Amino acid sequence: MQLTPVETRILGCLLEKERITPESYPLSLNALVAACNQSTNREPVVGYDERTVEQGIDGLRQKQLAMIVHTAGARVPKYRHRMPDQYELSAQETALLCVLMLRGPQTPGELRSRAERLGGPAALPEVEGLLEGLARGEAPLVQSLPPRLGQKERRYVQLLSGPYQASEAEPSPPLRSPPPVGQGAAIETDRSSERLAALEAEIDALKASLSALQAEFVAFRRQFE
Repeated sequence: MQLTPVETRILGCLLEKERITPESYPLSLNALVAACNQSTNREPVVGYDERTVEQGIDGLRQKQLAMIVHTAGARVPKYRHRMPDQYELSAQETALLCVLMLRGPQTPGELRSRAERLGGPAALPEVEGLLEGLARGEAPLVQSLPPRLGQKERRYVQLLSGPYQASEAEPSPPLRSPPPVGQGAAIETDRSSERLAALEAEIDALKASLSALQAEFVAFRRQFE
């Protein structure tokens, strides 16, 4: 079972919002479009319209990865994922996959910082162990990639959307002056990257919550138009 890029983005958004804004989950179509098109915590940033998202939902429903929910008192249908019906994953494994679906290839350090808000593991060795487990078996869900030029850590990519193909749009690491000779400088650079990723994750969580509230307000206002 291979997902399209649109289906991958939608499934990742449903998993994310279930964790960080449970009060707004399941999601209405408007909220789901807003989640897909967020400018933060997304790589690449997209501009899906309602029709594109509806088609993606239909594809996920056919693959039994999403469903429509009709709640009492709601004027519009809402959508939720069915990930546990298809994959036997722990909450921490699901958190790692969610970040990979939404942000593309990540190093273990980046995943640790960005998946923790979704219930992911807090320690780097745990992240690495879970990734190794997800990469094993007859149907692996992640794949290890070699480090990019100028970086030391390997990256991981999700395979729900098929074999990984590097995109020309994938951001390149920033150019830096040659580091001082010695292992200490490399370790300090890695620590700085992790601290930056942690700050980015906190900002992303706040912006995601605001986007969800804005989408729900728009849906509420449309009921009276």
